[in-house]
Amino acid sequence: MNPLIDPTAVAHTQLSHEEVQRYSRHLIMPEVGMAGQKKLKAASVLLIGAGGLGSPLAMYLAAAGIGRIGLVDYDVVDYTNLQRQVIHGTKDVGRPKLASAKA
Repeated sequence: MNPLIDPTAVAHTQLSHEEVQRYSRHLIMPEVGMAGQKKLKAASVLLIGAGGLGSPLAMYLAAAGIGRIGLVDYDVVDYTNLQRQVIHGTKDVGRPKLASAKA
């Protein structure tokens, strides 16, 4: 048993019809399947930094179905961030990165 995964949380995790459609490519992979997707949904990940690595990682983790993503970053979005920090846009310049990422 993996101590990083709460088996009780996984046992109570269900996928909605929409989630089954969204993650259908994961579900047909023997390495993931329904059990693996439920583990992803029950998982929590904390990212330190919403910059050049953290911002695309947050997007990919969300797209993969991670149930809870936490971000820690005390910086604000700057124009120089935009070419590599894909979670932020021009309208976010001057905003805290956390507020931008949450939107």
